Amino acid sequence: MAATPDDLNALRAELGAVDRELLALVARRQALASAIGELKAQLGRTTRDFTQEKEVLERARRTAEALGLSGDVAAELLRVLIASSLTRQEQDRLAATGSGLGRRALVIGGSGRMGGWLLRFLGSQGFAVEIADPAPGPEGVPRTADWRDSSLDHDLIVVAATLQVSAGILLGLAERRPGGLVFDVGSLKGPLRPALAALYAAGVRVTSIHPMFGPNTELLSGRHVIFVDCGVPEAVREARELFAPTMALQVEMTAAEHDRHIAYVLGLSHAINIAFSAALAGSGEAAPALARMSSTTFDAQLAVASQVASENPRLYFEIQRLNQYGLEPLRALKAVAEEILAAVERDDEAGFAALMERGREYFAGRSVGG
Repeated sequence: MAATPDDLNALRAELGAVDRELLALVARRQALASAIGELKAQLGRTTRDFTQEKEVLERARRTAEALGLSGDVAAELLRVLIASSLTRQEQDRLAATGSGLGRRALVIGGSGRMGGWLLRFLGSQGFAVEIADPAPGPEGVPRTADWRDSSLDHDLIVVAATLQVSAGILLGLAERRPGGLVFDVGSLKGPLRPALAALYAAGVRVTSIHPMFGPNTELLSGRHVIFVDCGVPEAVREARELFAPTMALQVEMTAAEHDRHIAYVLGLSHAINIAFSAALAGSGEAAPALARMSSTTFDAQLAVASQVASENPRLYFEIQRLNQYGLEPLRALKAVAEEILAAVERDDEAGFAALMERGREYFAGRSVGG
């Protein structure tokens, strides 16, 4: 009997029904994950259990292979579900702590992308959040267009603006001497040090932090938050307590250490991806044509580079230009690019291999991305 369009439609309808069943099971799994999270909190256990995750993934592989399915596909699916469950547990734990209940927070620059993340993060802990920003913010959130018109009688004040603007705001806050905890979330600390020092001299409970993730981040597991002591240990402790219910990795360091490392962690990685995007743009090769024959390496690099290309150029230029340590990795990148070019032009396979060996030795024995 010949196949008909009705046969295809029937199979598609059956597939849709299976999809609904799958989603219903995912919802049930999320509910169980929330219940497990509550029990973990009552028992004083951490949200993340890597041993249990390993067992879940191994069980998924075995089950899938017994059913004639790919173990890799099953493991990847379970990784997504585990991340979703952990996100739910982390959000539940933040809400349960209620550390912000009865307290007010002002986010200066709250209409920006990172400001928006801070609004959600603080709101989830029960803070009554307000923003100070010329641009419109989320509906329903009280807003002052100019922070200088604010009473500044908040329990917490966060500055989430560009570096040069943040420096001016912090200096202005030092003159007003607010009574609450004050911190910035700048990607560099050197340009802010005079203003942070002024806040310290004015007796303000001030510290400086750097969330090492973007504004679209939901799960903080494996993400780092850097804390810089500006001379007020109590302020560092208070800021760290805000992230204590999460699975974020908290790190303390000096302003100089922070900026020296950031020159490579952000400065170098940004430069590589900007160069990659610009080289592609100037190549004359159309993106669809490249996509037809892309490789694993190309796809991974393209994903990161396209994300970098969509970011705020002003912010990224500040990270490069205002870091006193920023030129060193850029010069190193230029020198290595020239070495690669020279090796290829001279047909110097040994020289090319030596460059790769340098990288191999650097990574040997190191935990990268783990």
